[in-house]
Amino acid sequence: MWARAFAGIVPGFLLSAGLVGLVTWALPGPWQGTIVAGVIAFFVVWIAVMGASFQFANGKRAWTWLGSLAVVSLGALWLLQWLRWIQ
Repeated sequence: MWARAFAGIVPGFLLSAGLVGLVTWALPGPWQGTIVAGVIAFFVVWIAVMGASFQFANGKRAWTWLGSLAVVSLGALWLLQWLRWIQ
């Protein structure tokens, strides 16, 4: 149980940041206009990811899936920035 809880906290935090970052930069207009809504949405998404982490069968699966998805989301942000599609 504790492994799943910490999986929701640590990689769940990074996954939430990546997902909200992708949505924030995908919206039209400057990203500065969406910062308040992004911060509010971040906490909602993080709480949802923490709750979803308890749906995994064990802590190892939760860490594997959430960690992998966090790497993919943050990697997508890095790739978009490297391609200069976002700033």
